[in-house]
Amino acid sequence: MTRNQKYCLACQQELKGRSDKKFCDPYCKSAWHYRKMQEDNYSFYARVDKQLKTNRKLLKAYNKAGKATVRAAILKEQGFDSNFFTHYWKNKNGDVYLFVYEFGFLSRVENGRKKYVLVTWQAYMEKSKIP
Repeated sequence: MTRNQKYCLACQQELKGRSDKKFCDPYCKSAWHYRKMQEDNYSFYARVDKQLKTNRKLLKAYNKAGKATVRAAILKEQGFDSNFFTHYWKNKNGDVYLFVYEFGFLSRVENGRKKYVLVTWQAYMEKSKIP
């Protein structure tokens, strides 16, 4: 019998190799961490971070040219949530663009439909930031 015999935290299979090894393979390691994350109530930070990443990905995908307009319903169907943004910028006309990192959006209603005007952060916006 081996001293300090250890077993995989995920599948309970006997571990071979390094004495500080906790998992038998990368699959078990990933599965164990996924289960642990599901058991712990997903932290507030993780939920916010995940939503910001989703919002950024969608804004980037729909704004290839630097400025675009898209129906709000299309983005929402894909998981966009306009309540999650990193900062804002107000133009000379008083329009407030909400940004998710470098990708911004402005809510508009056109022809009775809610739409977002999508923009990309520009250098001139930095100079006109509101204190």
